[in-house]
Amino acid sequence: MDLQLAGKRALVTGASSGLGAEIAAVLAAEGVAVVVHGRDQTRTEQTAQKVGGLAVIGDLTTDVGAEAVATQAGEVDILVNNAGAYDPESGWSDLNADAWADMYNLNVLSSVRLIRHLVPAMRAKGWGRVIQIGSVTGEAPSAGQPHYAASNAARLNLARSLSRDLKHTGVTSNAIAAGTILVPTTRKYLMELGRENGWGETWEEVERNAAPIRAGTDVGRIGNPRDYADLVAYLASPVSGYLTGATLRMDGGRYDR
Repeated sequence: MDLQLAGKRALVTGASSGLGAEIAAVLAAEGVAVVVHGRDQTRTEQTAQKVGGLAVIGDLTTDVGAEAVATQAGEVDILVNNAGAYDPESGWSDLNADAWADMYNLNVLSSVRLIRHLVPAMRAKGWGRVIQIGSVTGEAPSAGQPHYAASNAARLNLARSLSRDLKHTGVTSNAIAAGTILVPTTRKYLMELGRENGWGETWEEVERNAAPIRAGTDVGRIGNPRDYADLVAYLASPVSGYLTGATLRMDGGRYDR
């Protein structure tokens, strides 16, 4: 399918590595001029070089930092709000109000800041795409990392609210509620767990033999970054023009527990 993305320009936040880097690569392969955002200058520049894009460095948790990123990025057609953090070891008893506020600031307000800077130009032009990368925890939280789940609920909600504000403008706003993503940190953790439990010594063995992985989803595996990046490319394209205000749950048929 021709996604009709050639000649578009996109800003992908949190794109120096992991899912963001994969999104940047897939969009670039479709002919998009990609602006790669990150906080680590070396990694961000390396990713930008790989995709033939522009590297922008900045802290989105402050108004000044977000404005600097938006200024460096310039006018874009597509905004992919991917930057965020999670904290899998935390629980209710570990978190004070400051921890909740910090998580909300990065996972929600960073998106809001860029939306305020970049979406007006999309609206004026009559075309644009805003995509929030969230988590299924925003719809199905567990006892662990409640601040992360709550921030994702807000992230998914703001995508819907923004779509209502953008009605009849040619700009759409959608969100992805992502399941587990096999980024390097996830793979490292599961490999350590696999060796401890005798699931195998290679990733192929661990993925095949780890009952928690196979039993956790109907598909029987963890999502690869490319799985999600392809969906982002579709949402970013003119082909998706009749889809707005939606949260697409992409989790392999994850079992809520």
